Amino acid sequence: MEQFSGVSKFVKKFSLVFAGIFLFLFIVRLIYSYAVGPETNIVNQEQGSSINFDYGRKNYASEKFYTPQDKAPISASSQKYEKVAAVSSKTSEFDENEKKTRKMVEDVKGVIQYEQRSGLPGKRTLQLGIGVNPDKFDSVVESIQTIGVIDSISVNKTDKTNEYKNITATRISLEKSKAGLLGLKGKNGKIEELISLEKEILEIEGKIQDLGVKLGEFDQENEFCTIKFTLKETGAVSGGFITFLKKCKISLEWTIKYGLLFSFLYTFAAVGGWITWFFGVKILSYLRTKGIL
Repeated sequence: MEQFSGVSKFVKKFSLVFAGIFLFLFIVRLIYSYAVGPETNIVNQEQGSSINFDYGRKNYASEKFYTPQDKAPISASSQKYEKVAAVSSKTSEFDENEKKTRKMVEDVKGVIQYEQRSGLPGKRTLQLGIGVNPDKFDSVVESIQTIGVIDSISVNKTDKTNEYKNITATRISLEKSKAGLLGLKGKNGKIEELISLEKEILEIEGKIQDLGVKLGEFDQENEFCTIKFTLKETGAVSGGFITFLKKCKISLEWTIKYGLLFSFLYTFAAVGGWITWFFGVKILSYLRTKGIL
């Protein structure tokens, strides 16, 4: 009975110590989940979204240069460039922050050139392609970072001057070719040759129109810089208590996983130590009986 009582006390003490360690780990993990913000396991944000989404529209702007002598502008379009900011934010107040974003675009007289929505309540994603005037670009980028919790941001500026010059030169060359072909239409020739000439003129006209559309993107009246904004919902909209339960679930899973690992390592070390001690005592006792020690 005494041996049974001793074993019972040992089991109780061990259980209390293990429960204390388990509870301590659980509380630490729960506090950590609130400290770092929304759990990635609570809401799967892999909704196929990317802050560098492409929506086809290209915005270009011009920058004036000044001579060092009289500071007079050399040309109103001496440099053409594309400036793109990609901003991604996450929020638990999705509807409110969406309204805030649209109000911001309206206040700076920007243009929402692209919009895509995806996901269900709690896991929604909004992608906006916003065109803003070049002189307001930096201030809008700073302001949009205050919406939700900023996740990532990148700003890229690409020189498009050579591309603009090449398109202009190509269009001028095609117009000259068209003028030369039109001069041939008044001359006599075979029907097949006239038909082929007409087809060639129409083909050149189509290329000129395409280049005209591209040059229209560089028009100073259409000057914009692009902001690609992605707003992701963190899923906390389900309510504070529900979120607390989800965090508890994650903390419990984590504690069980690492608690069992800790227990296994502790048990393995304890058993190994006990075996080492047991055989060590036996060996020493044997050596003493033989007079070796």
